[in-house]
Amino acid sequence: MDFGYPQYTEAKILSEFIKTDAYRMEVTQRPPMAVTNAVSWWSEGINYKKNEVFLDVVESVNILVNSNGQIIRSDVVGALKMRTYLSGMPECKLGLNDRVLLEAQGRATKGKATDLEDIKFHQCVRLARFENDRTISFIPPDGSFDLMTYRLSTQVKPLIWVEAQVEKHSRSRVEIMVKARSQFKERSIIVLYNTATNVEIMVPVAADASSPNVPTSMGSAAYAPENDALLWKIRSFPGGKEYMLRAEFTLPGIADEEATQERKAPIRVKFEIPYFTVSGIQLRDVTCFPK
Repeated sequence: MDFGYPQYTEAKILSEFIKTDAYRMEVTQRPPMAVTNAVSWWSEGINYKKNEVFLDVVESVNILVNSNGQIIRSDVVGALKMRTYLSGMPECKLGLNDRVLLEAQGRATKGKATDLEDIKFHQCVRLARFENDRTISFIPPDGSFDLMTYRLSTQVKPLIWVEAQVEKHSRSRVEIMVKARSQFKERSIIVLYNTATNVEIMVPVAADASSPNVPTSMGSAAYAPENDALLWKIRSFPGGKEYMLRAEFTLPGIADEEATQERKAPIRVKFEIPYFTVSGIQLRDVTCFPK
């Protein structure tokens, strides 16, 4: 900091100056040279035998659906995560299927372009160039970083649809039937089969339920009393499939006459789908100069 104003925040370079172990400053340390460079996020003297760039698009989908099946809230938050192992100080260019750019270039955008909102870039991106011609041009830092984050507020249909039916057979026995259906395509251009992994479906049950009987034909299901819920885990859930689960619980025989109406908490669904983006964002090309 200079006079109380933060001058520098790039963690990779700061870690050269700030030591986390017990450290005694016997010699006053000078800040790393990179701090005073024009490109302050790049350290000098980096060389690799093999030059590599890895880029992943990671999207989180948050959807809230009411009991009638209507979507109340839907948003997609995405990030372009990058790992670079490049010698020297190369400049990289990135091409996306961004609707504004494709229309500016006079290319057809029917169904293949994406409207990105709330775009936030890493400090290495040349913003003036992006404003002019929507080109993402940058000198990348060494190692891992988030090149950009974005948001989409378009309506997204739930990728895994869950329905539950609760039947009370008597005052002391309740049966829950859960049906889960994957609503994404079975195949895509990138991978032969689209599959949701680490699927977790949490169905709320009465706080005083006991003696669970949860047979399942797919995955594993167990009663989680700490969450007052039935937890159904499916390791692999391919596109266009439907699975069912029946669970039986015992309730106390004596009910409280003054008991308030049973709360109806939402069913929670968590999952991951590798090589699949909801927004349809595509990486057209990555080029680095000098080669």
